[in-house]
Amino acid sequence: MAQHFSLAACDVVGFDLDHTLCRYNLPESAVLIYNSFAQFLVKEKGYDKELLTVTPEDWDFCCKGLALDLEDGNFIKLADNGTVLRASHGTKMMAPEALAEEYGRKEWKHFMSDAGMACRSGKYYFYDNYFDLPGALLCARVVDSLTKQNNGQKTFDFWKDIVAGIQHNYKMSAFKENCGIYFPEIKRDPGRYLHTCPESVKKWLQQLKNAGKILLLITSSHSDYCRLLCEYILGNDFTDLFDIVITNALKPGFFSHLPSQRPFWTLENDEEQEALPSLDKPGWYSQGNAVHLYELLKKMTGKNDPKVVYFGDSMHSDIFPARHYSNWETVLILEELRGDRDWKPEESEPLEKKGKYEGSKAKPLNTLSKKWGSFFIDSVSGLESTEDSLVYTWSCKRISTYSTIAIPSIEAIAELPLDYKFSRFSSSNSKTAGYYPNPPLILSNNETLTSK
Repeated sequence: MAQHFSLAACDVVGFDLDHTLCRYNLPESAVLIYNSFAQFLVKEKGYDKELLTVTPEDWDFCCKGLALDLEDGNFIKLADNGTVLRASHGTKMMAPEALAEEYGRKEWKHFMSDAGMACRSGKYYFYDNYFDLPGALLCARVVDSLTKQNNGQKTFDFWKDIVAGIQHNYKMSAFKENCGIYFPEIKRDPGRYLHTCPESVKKWLQQLKNAGKILLLITSSHSDYCRLLCEYILGNDFTDLFDIVITNALKPGFFSHLPSQRPFWTLENDEEQEALPSLDKPGWYSQGNAVHLYELLKKMTGKNDPKVVYFGDSMHSDIFPARHYSNWETVLILEELRGDRDWKPEESEPLEKKGKYEGSKAKPLNTLSKKWGSFFIDSVSGLESTEDSLVYTWSCKRISTYSTIAIPSIEAIAELPLDYKFSRFSSSNSKTAGYYPNPPLILSNNETLTSK
């Protein structure tokens, strides 16, 4: 494989929307998402009112790449070889002795050596993106509460209530019906939660279009929410930029399902109308599958093998499936690259100035967790010489395995020429080669790591 990657060589440029083209104000959106679930659990399911009170310190628990064992209420952080580096029961971190007793140095029981291990299973849940992370804090606090109420309860059955909370707040009709907490609040004050795209990004999208690239938007958000986001971040003429918009894409199934399992649907007034046997022309669609999309891209480009690059923030929904099932180039939006360099604690506003959901302002979710340590590397607990026992995390390994490159935001590359040659992740390059503009500091400082 070539050492370098260039957008100029791509025929089609595709984008995820949430946390990719549309960046959120993370400290604000985190509190809103947390509240949308906590209010539901307390009011509808009878959970402890303590869940509604969050301190700024509580947010340190949030860290991408954690797995929750749904049966025993333990959160774990995995090394690249599947062993457990750190663990907590609810929010209570396990001491090294307890960790060794519980997990030892062997693979976690649900680990599969294929790094595409599913995020969703009846037995565990991986926290993979910024919509997920407030749920990690909530679930950990639910475990704390149930453990305390039931004298050290060992098995847990709260996940069905979390799923009911998702359904209540985020079902397809929630935006239109104004139900739940999340959508009504975003509609009321989008500027509080969303960052508009900088001019450099808007010009860059136009530049891609002018260079003859086909532009795609593929989002799991529903059509009405997608429209609100795009109009806010790009302006009312955003539809001129994209040849094909696909909403309610239900990723990763969009990439992994057969066309017969997941046809495209036409839309009218944001409602799905009829299923299509194939995709014949550009436009705005719902659901669908990558196979039918690729057939259309062949027709539109006049090429048998058009080259597609897809930008996304979720390893589970975007990067792994686009690479694994469709063999697309992939650009991972990794805000942790921004978080480890330029975050400074903000001055807190006086309480009387704070709005409805501001009392427990979250730290930016892309910054380092003191409890969980680095997203990229960690030390193997209990080994005498920490120097020699640093290993890559499972999350970090997946980045170099499935991403072409990783960047902190689209803005980071928007002013580069389209033929700029990025060093790509590959087995022949160094582990840090694919990060642009810089690798995470912690990786730069530890280039020679144990990889198992």
